[in-house]
Amino acid sequence: MYEYLKSLHLIFVITWFAGLFYIVRLFVYQIEANEKSSPEREILLKQYKIMTYRLWYIISWPSAVLAVLFALSLLHLNPAFLEMSWMQVKLGFVVLLIAYHIKCHLIFKELQNDVFKYSSNFMRLWNEGATIILFAVVFLVILKNAFNWIYGVIGIFLFSIIIMLGFKFYKRLREKK
Repeated sequence: MYEYLKSLHLIFVITWFAGLFYIVRLFVYQIEANEKSSPEREILLKQYKIMTYRLWYIISWPSAVLAVLFALSLLHLNPAFLEMSWMQVKLGFVVLLIAYHIKCHLIFKELQNDVFKYSSNFMRLWNEGATIILFAVVFLVILKNAFNWIYGVIGIFLFSIIIMLGFKFYKRLREKK
């Protein structure tokens, strides 16, 4: 039974991340569509609203809920994991992921109501948040011991710096065109 729950947990974690990666990309497109002239703006915004709505409520939210429910089931069956330092750090990243998801939900609601508070560049950078959390969680789960996960977390912060530098480089290239 445990292995089936673990498999289902992993499947819904994957679909949850897929939803988070794609929703923020759709936010970028929606923000950029808002900057276009009529009638292109209205046509694109209508389509992006439909796409984000379906992605958010048919894939992202159900996947998040099911991933968490299967995780809680796994912890219930094996509560000793809660005493392990790597799991405690992992759960910290899961809390960050849930906060990230909730913030994406707030952005989703704003864009559905034609409230554009963020630039497309901000959204491109925001999109990397889920990537950083994914890397951290995978390294923590695979490495598991305290010595290695400390290096893993340090690596995540270095990876974050590389992403930021890459973003700035890409932004400069886009501005030149």
